[in-house]
Amino acid sequence: MQRSKQQALMFLLGAVLVGGVLGFSAERVLGHPDHSSWPDRTRMYDDLTLSEQQRRAMDSVLDENNRQRDTIMRVVRPQLDSLKLSTRTQFYRIFTPEQKDKFLSRVREDSIRREQNRLVREQKKK
Repeated sequence: MQRSKQQALMFLLGAVLVGGVLGFSAERVLGHPDHSSWPDRTRMYDDLTLSEQQRRAMDSVLDENNRQRDTIMRVVRPQLDSLKLSTRTQFYRIFTPEQKDKFLSRVREDSIRREQNRLVREQKKK
């Protein structure tokens, strides 16, 4: 009995870690579609003292990289979403009703924060 509890705990820990890593990775890629964080880019260009020609070349390389990432993520995103849903379903089986409510509250707060960050990024672009 003790061994099965340990295995279940290890599985849960593994699922949480994998979910966290995938969630973090997906947020970095999906949550920031304009990977061309212009203030950061400009700061890097200034720090490297790139010429205008070098800056334009770097912009082209980075923009192409972003287009390729978007293409890849269009294929992978449904799988990541499915994995996230499956993981959350497993969480809900483990949580008490109060824990589930707290977790859902955190998910909503994270969603609101991501949306606010997206709106701020869009405003900065204008």
